[in-house]
This record gives sequence, C-alpha cells and structure tokens, in this order.
Amino acid sequence: MSLFGTDGVRGLANVDLTAELALDLSVAAAHVLSERGIFAGHRPFAIVGRDPRASGEFLEAAVVAGLASAGVDVVRVGVLPTPAVAYLTASRGADLGVMLSASHNPMPDNGIKFFSRGGHKLHDDLEAQIEARIGEPWDRPTGEAVGRIRPDELAIDEYVSAVVSTAPARLDGMKVVVDGAHGAASVTSGLAFERLGAEVVLMHCQPDGLNINDACGSTHPDALQQAVVSVGADAGIAHDGDADRCLAVDADGNLVDGDQILTVLALALRRRGTLRHDTVVSTVMANEGFRSAMREHQITYVDTAVGDRYVLEAMAAGGYNLGGEQSGHVVLLDHATTGDGLLTAVHLLGEVAASGQPLRDLAAQMTRLPQVLVNVGGVDRSKVVTDAVLSAAVAEASAELAGRGRVLLRPSGTEPVVRVMVEAPSEGQASQIAGRIASLVTDRLSLIRR
Repeated sequence: MSLFGTDGVRGLANVDLTAELALDLSVAAAHVLSERGIFAGHRPFAIVGRDPRASGEFLEAAVVAGLASAGVDVVRVGVLPTPAVAYLTASRGADLGVMLSASHNPMPDNGIKFFSRGGHKLHDDLEAQIEARIGEPWDRPTGEAVGRIRPDELAIDEYVSAVVSTAPARLDGMKVVVDGAHGAASVTSGLAFERLGAEVVLMHCQPDGLNINDACGSTHPDALQQAVVSVGADAGIAHDGDADRCLAVDADGNLVDGDQILTVLALALRRRGTLRHDTVVSTVMANEGFRSAMREHQITYVDTAVGDRYVLEAMAAGGYNLGGEQSGHVVLLDHATTGDGLLTAVHLLGEVAASGQPLRDLAAQMTRLPQVLVNVGGVDRSKVVTDAVLSAAVAEASAELAGRGRVLLRPSGTEPVVRVMVEAPSEGQASQIAGRIASLVTDRLSLIRR
C-alpha cells in the first residue's frame, strides 16, 4: 500500500508517521525535485509550516533536518494554515513547500503534505518517485553546501493581507463568530475579519498542542451554532485544524455546508460573468440538491472522486475557476492554488455584504436532500469495491429509492474507515438504509474475527 493517500502521508504520529520517516521523506523529496531540474541554476529553498499539534514540533524538526542535510535552505513559518504554506511557496518563489498537519483528524494523528514550486500539490507520479527513493544511499553535502535554516515571523501578516485584498466587499457592521478548532486558523481568521471591519467573536482559538479538533471546528459545529444565536451574530465560520476547510452558520443557527457555500459562490460569479465556462467542479459526495440548483441556473457541474486534489485536477484540465467539496474544501482558483478556508469565508461573507441579503437567504438558493453519512471503522477498506454481497446490497437500496435518492459506498482516503452515504426523501429512510448497509460492511469486512 502506498504511503501517500489522497492528501499526503498521514497516520498516527510516532507510530505510523515517525521522525525517521519524516526525515527520509524530506531527503527523498529533495532528491527527486533536484533531478527533475527544479533546483537547476540556484540554491534551493523550502517553506515549512505546521498546525499546532504537539507531534508537529518533532516532525517539523525532522523535516527541516532532512531538507537542510540535502542542501536545501529552509524558511520556518511556524503555525499557519495549509493554504498559507501553499500561498507562501508561490509568493516567495520557493522550490518546495511542506506542511505538517492531519487536517480534521484527531490530535494523535499527523501528516506531511508537499507543494511544488508555485504552491501546487504534487502529482501522483512525483509522490510515487519520492516514496521509491526513501532510504537510498546518497552523497551528502558538506561545508557551505548544507542547507541553512531561518524563522520568518512576517508570514502570518503576508498571508492575511493577501486574502483580505481579494474580498468582494468589506464587512463593516457585520458580527462574526469564528471557531478556529484550536488549530491554525486561530492565528489568522479573526485578524482577517477585523481588517475587513467585522466585529469578531473568537471561540476555540486557544491551541495548546493537544486540543486541536477536540469537539470543535468544522467537524463539530454544534457549539458554534449555539454561539451565533446567543451573541446575536450575523454569521459563524468553522474551520478544521489546518484551516483549509470552511463551514458556515447563519444567524438562526443553521449549518451552511460546503455544497451550499459552493452554490452561493457559483451564482455570485455567474452574475458577475467570472465563472469560467459556466462550470463548477464538485465530487460524488455532493448533495443532489446542489446538482438541482446548478441545473436550475444552467450551470454545468463536473463530478470527481472525493478529495480536493481530484477537484483541482479537474479544474486545471477544464480551465475552471471554482470547485469544492461538501466538507467545506472550496477552491477559488483565481486567488489560490488549493482549498482555503479563510479565503472561502471572506468571499462568502463578502457576498452577504455585497448582496445585502442575510446568509440564510443566500444559502436557501439550494435545497438539501436529506443525507446521512456513516463511518465504519475496524474493517478492511481494500475489499469494499470487490465484495459482491455489498455491491448487491447497494444495488438493492438504490432500487428501493427508485431515483429519489442515491447510495454511495467507498473507502475513505484520509481515515481508516469506510463511508456509507445515503440520500433519500426523508431523514428516517436515509438513516434506515445507511444503518443497514453499515452493519453489512461490518459483518463482511471486519478485521476482528467473530
């Protein structure tokens, strides 16, 4: 099985993802990029950032050591969102960007994401080459040829200023609650909204290395929904640990998911004549209500596999500038090279300000079909697509829905679970079908002998 998943290398820190592996990956990345001519003619340098996880401290040290030992100068930007590292890799002309984060995963996990020159995620072939080169013998540079390491305390301001400069409107008079998930957004999002004139209420923005994503952020928005109502805010914004996601909450406490955000932004760009090819890229997990809204407004949608890398690939192939996922990964390719939770929030709330309509009304441009998602752990994910009994059960459930919903069964690319997603005319029917299939997945693919 490949080390690289849909979003870099990820696993339990100090067990699956060790300091030794982090160092070796960094050395191998330096060698592969060097041999492809990316470092030709100049001394290479890399941007390295991380989220606040405790394990990020030793993993960052290992990555930095690996790069410097391979002759790469390193600029350490500290705790910053993943999209900030991508942005800085591009804006500073770096040859490589490295982010230490496991995004929305629990604190004990961590991950390594690489960005190539220009701030783009590495293609599959490059990741495969890096993995193949791990642990190989190599000639080590010495003396002045070794890499140098320096911190950069101006990176936060540079990134925030860049995002703020793209805002479609100021947020004067708007009250916004920000849930930073005790993650990287804790140091950026509140600052950005304040610069745009909003009154900001911060919650879950006190990272201590251990509390990231702990019952907060985009994966646990309940507290934000309550806070928005209790303080009388116009909107709430929820990020995940590395702030590449954004979910929102309207003034009534209703959750606004990635599909609804994508709908709002698509219609806004369409009205301005800036939605390229009148097309939006989404994934197979997108709610059927999103597709209905796009059809109603004569906007084409392109479906991809789950994962923002696949969204990005489709956007690049078709020349599109807007894409995203229900989870809140939204890519505004005119302004960023990857999903950016802060950028998404600035443009979403900017549209609220520019239109003069509350977020509730803008989100209502899409009607969600009831959807239930069940994650099944402790099973063999590799056999999901080949198990005939599971395939038959999905087909039977789809026939039961008779075109009024759908069933999707797939292995997660970022977590050790199988995802069962069901859309149906009612929440009860969706839950019943999802539970039935989830139980069958456990029975068929359990890793524990029964």
